[in-house]
Amino acid sequence: MEWVRGEEVGRGSFGTVNLAIPTKQSTWFSQLIAVKSCGSSHFASLMNEKSILDELSDCPQVIRCFGGDFRIDHGEKFYNIFLEYASGGNLANKIRNSGSCRLAESEVRRYTKSVLKGLQYIHKNGFVHCDIKLQNILLCSSNQNDVAKIADFGLAKKAGAKREKVGSEVRGTPLYMAPETVSAGEIEPPSDVWGLGCLVAEMVSGAPAWRCTADGDICRLLMRIGAGDEIPEIPKNFSEEGKDFLGKCFVKEPTKRWTAEMLLNHPFVVNQDVDDDTVPLDYYSCEASCSRSPRGPFDFPDWELVRSHCRSFPSPEYPWESNRLWVTTAAERLRRLVTEQLQDWAVLDNWVTVR
Repeated sequence: MEWVRGEEVGRGSFGTVNLAIPTKQSTWFSQLIAVKSCGSSHFASLMNEKSILDELSDCPQVIRCFGGDFRIDHGEKFYNIFLEYASGGNLANKIRNSGSCRLAESEVRRYTKSVLKGLQYIHKNGFVHCDIKLQNILLCSSNQNDVAKIADFGLAKKAGAKREKVGSEVRGTPLYMAPETVSAGEIEPPSDVWGLGCLVAEMVSGAPAWRCTADGDICRLLMRIGAGDEIPEIPKNFSEEGKDFLGKCFVKEPTKRWTAEMLLNHPFVVNQDVDDDTVPLDYYSCEASCSRSPRGPFDFPDWELVRSHCRSFPSPEYPWESNRLWVTTAAERLRRLVTEQLQDWAVLDNWVTVR
């Protein structure tokens, strides 16, 4: 297959992700394709990722792999795997670009169910993802909705297999690590479920499940995760079903933590089609928030603070208007509509008769 590297669209655990642009017509490129590439030092990791994706190819909730190849770019040898292109980016970008920096609960339920289906399939086939986080959940277009799919299997392993340890290296993303991973280096299916809980909490609140600053002490964070009884903060603005769901994910003892299969039967995802797009009171910024809900059609006290755009007349677009300004508040416009004074609809010379 002949192709050229397009713009960069992301980065994985061991390589960069670009668009792959075909130089000749190919059945592989009936849709946009992404190519993940790495240098010789990470060949084994990317080849391992491809082999795992090949075994999971029947799961709609896992990003698809279409093959791989070697090639020389600028004198350096690269290994490339060709992946399904996620036009919606990842969940981290989705939250960052939302006006409220968090997602509506109906979306959280939908994405969570999709990720759970993917995890169930991954675990059923004997693998552990090892790095479930917002950046590794990609959104692919499907009809009118985007579908969440699990990506980046660069750290994935066979369940029960021991990963090679290099010194005191910590594998995975600390904010999503399970207690047993931090304390004992254990990474099994329950660890993915803990990471899912952190992911869900962040979708709801717009902030990491573990409250800490970006430049905080990583060792102190790991101590909080691996030692003691502390668990991540459960968002207060979450539904009771959602809080209970997170409670099943944030069980310190991995053998007592709910599995992905069990969680798929939890009301939080079973009832994911419920109409739950209610906007919380703190959804908007402080400057634009309303002090209370209206009690009638004209009970909008904050309208007095909202100004319409003013325009001076006449203008080239409205030559028939006299020299005046538009009414400046919504309340004034309503008052003029309900006044008992009759409007002067006298025909003016510059009116145009329309039949």
